[in-house]
Amino acid sequence: MDYGLTEEQQEIRSIMREFAEERVVPVRAELDEKEAFPTELLKELAQMDMMGLYIPEEYGGFGGPGLNFILAIEELSRACIGVSVSFAANGLGADPILIGASDEQKKKFLPPLASGEKLAAFGLTEPNAGSDVSAIATTAEKKGDKYVLNGTKQWITNGGEADIYTVFAVTDRSKGPRGVSCFVVEKDTPGFTFGKKENKLGIRASATRELIFEDCEVPAENLIGREGSGFLLAMKTFDISRPGIAIQGVGLAQGALDEAMKYTRERHQFGKPVIANQGLQWMAADMATRIEAARALVYSVSRTIDSGAKNVSKLSAMCKVYATDVCMDITTDCVQMLGGYGFMREYPVEKMMRDAKILQIYEGTNQIQRDIIGGALIKEYAST
Repeated sequence: MDYGLTEEQQEIRSIMREFAEERVVPVRAELDEKEAFPTELLKELAQMDMMGLYIPEEYGGFGGPGLNFILAIEELSRACIGVSVSFAANGLGADPILIGASDEQKKKFLPPLASGEKLAAFGLTEPNAGSDVSAIATTAEKKGDKYVLNGTKQWITNGGEADIYTVFAVTDRSKGPRGVSCFVVEKDTPGFTFGKKENKLGIRASATRELIFEDCEVPAENLIGREGSGFLLAMKTFDISRPGIAIQGVGLAQGALDEAMKYTRERHQFGKPVIANQGLQWMAADMATRIEAARALVYSVSRTIDSGAKNVSKLSAMCKVYATDVCMDITTDCVQMLGGYGFMREYPVEKMMRDAKILQIYEGTNQIQRDIIGGALIKEYAST
């Protein structure tokens, strides 16, 4: 389908597809089995100038629209979302800086992220504060020219591997959500340590760890925006980052369908290819249709965000919930299409099904996305 991509965007897609096929596919099973962080692959992407796709040129990045980053994530996800989420989380960690930081802060923190010299992570989730950002327990107390952070963040992608963390903490408990602030915390800051690396069902190549703050002193100049702006900053971040999760679902679903079609064309039963069975053809037809619909939605929402449109929360939630639900269904059906072989690690679809589940959970569960969409609809219809 022709999505009207520019020559530049077509080139990005082509480069990333070649990289995914030649560099990621051969090692994805090993990375999954060993839970090995894809350090070398990320270094190669940095050398290809892909780490700064989402960062403006004045801060050392590529300077293109967000859709460029979406295209890159899609191609990596087609091969392995354990790798693609490690790549995409760099953008997520940088988003609060891009949205709310001063020019001076951007000049300090963004260039090393754009070059790939450093990696970023986003620190919001806690043991008792996931979808409910207002329940954050981590505190940041102002003491002179520093803030002292105490608390724990949980399930942080790129945790322990990243060098720059955008961390959300409470600066004024009495103000509820309006008392949450955001800070840049660098990896070598005293009082900042990491918990164990989580042993996960899927995306096992990615690093997921706790962030632990014990009297961690952060320079006051690392406060992003003003005190109390953290909640709004987190919401704005999710508005622009959720299409990145959605496109992981599109890429992963496409990769699973590719594998299923390859297998069912080569596998023969009763003297003919398995795909000659009409039941499997119909499954494949439905999957291809839903993938294309999800892709069209994500691209459209990405372009809307790139246009500078306001109030995109509903659209962002829609593409996230639709594409990731589609992905979970399709990866499950692709395992079914391979029969017993689909259940074996010799074939990649079982990994793809394991990987798909997290897409319905992180960056806001799909139930929360439906709450966002429903709430927006109530407001819209109340004004008619």
